[in-house]
Amino acid sequence: MTSNNLPGSRLVNAETVYDKDRFSGDDKMGNTEIDLRPFLEAHQMELDFQKLPNGCAIKRIRLGRTNGLAEESTITWSNGKIIQNMILRLRNMECGEIEIMLKLTAGPGFSGLGREGSKKTSWLH
Repeated sequence: MTSNNLPGSRLVNAETVYDKDRFSGDDKMGNTEIDLRPFLEAHQMELDFQKLPNGCAIKRIRLGRTNGLAEESTITWSNGKIIQNMILRLRNMECGEIEIMLKLTAGPGFSGLGREGSKKTSWLH
């Protein structure tokens, strides 16, 4: 994962995708980049998420030349969590796409993403 702290910069996670089958080794299928900044920014929004209806769209990300999206991506409030579903175009190959879902899960030592005094869900504090 790479990060650049300049204003407007992207927090990017580069991924390489492999196939998995029983008859041969894993073959490289291509690679893609995931821009994590919109997902993390959604967690820092000044909203009372608990008052939002299930499935409510929080933010939409349009596809562009630099974000790797194959189609528009939506960040939603779903079952008490902020999630982002996205379809990413694979690069360095003829064609291909991969569908992923981002969801923040608190683990040991997790201190949250919230700002002091925000109206975020309690697990972010």
